[in-house]
Amino acid sequence: MDRREFLKQATAVAGGVSWAGAFAESVAAQPIVGDGPYGRLLPPNADGLQLPAGFTSRLIANSGVPVAHTSHVWHLLPDGAACRPRLGGGWIYVSNGEATDGLGGVAAIAFDAAGTIVDAYPILSGTTRSCSGGMTPRGTYLSGEEHPTGKVFECDPTRRSEGIHRPLLGSFAHEMIAVDSATGAVYMVEDQPEGRFYKFQPRFGSDLTTGNLYAARVVGGHVSWEPTSTTEADRSATTTAFNGGEGVWIMHGALYFTTKGDVRVWRLNLATQQLTVWYDAQTLVGTSLTAVDNLIGHAASGDLFVAEDGGNMEAVLLNTRGPAVVAPFLRFVGHDASEVSGLAFSPDGTRFYVSSQRGTDGVNGSVYEVSGPWRRSGDRWSLLKRQRRARTCR
Repeated sequence: MDRREFLKQATAVAGGVSWAGAFAESVAAQPIVGDGPYGRLLPPNADGLQLPAGFTSRLIANSGVPVAHTSHVWHLLPDGAACRPRLGGGWIYVSNGEATDGLGGVAAIAFDAAGTIVDAYPILSGTTRSCSGGMTPRGTYLSGEEHPTGKVFECDPTRRSEGIHRPLLGSFAHEMIAVDSATGAVYMVEDQPEGRFYKFQPRFGSDLTTGNLYAARVVGGHVSWEPTSTTEADRSATTTAFNGGEGVWIMHGALYFTTKGDVRVWRLNLATQQLTVWYDAQTLVGTSLTAVDNLIGHAASGDLFVAEDGGNMEAVLLNTRGPAVVAPFLRFVGHDASEVSGLAFSPDGTRFYVSSQRGTDGVNGSVYEVSGPWRRSGDRWSLLKRQRRARTCR
């Protein structure tokens, strides 16, 4: 959902919603505003991207134009995305198309081990507002529709295919999806001002044809799960409302998700089921992260990258290990009628994918690949110096 339209809906329903902020919540220490581990952004490059020193970009796909070396025409409104390894070497990038009226779907771009595009093809078509989703541990892709009766489809990214509807994953305005490889649980967020946070627990392993759907109830920062309907959005008085769920990602034993209505990033400890507010834009002066959407984790460093729908058209870094810092990593210039979407890392963590959903003309989206000196969690960087500089500049 477009952020402007979302804010209209939020205003209309605010009087009757039991907001997530109403419970006694635990708030993590706020990040420091600074340059981050990669330093400040340089002037725009030839692609119109501002990146830190040492990072480069290349254009991968444009809406309405065949993907390089293929006959597949890239879709409008590229949104949520993911990557998986490719059999025989290389990897596959998948991207949702958020078009309406049955014109949405998901497409894949296949790369060889050297990063050359070797194929592009559809893996889902005929949907409405295929907004986002997530990869499963077995390498299939779950794509969700973002409308009140939105469905989830399971797709095979390795070949031209059509997704299979998974009705037990619920019928609501779906956004990103994350699967816990340890338990098989499927976590989902809902893009509505009164949206809920959902979990589907398969009865057997990763089988999505049998199991139970739940909605989160949060009391004193602890999450419990209540059975809920698979045919309509949960609006029970005993479950907790979250203000516009967008991104969700699991990394290092924690689940992170974003809510755009209150510009927050939440952290759920999967072992203890304790929920904290990891980032809150409304309490942080001078932050660059003023709108939240998709997010992705870089496993080697423990860094989160959060896309902005609005704000400064940035992908913003939030580190999760060591002293927390919030800093812009990438900024689009001249894409004022667009939003940042499609965040994904190649399986080896060396290439970062990001989309401008509506590009420079406000219609045709584009996908970019960013490469550079990605850090690991043990790397040294002058965080304390940047913290002191950030405090001095306030």
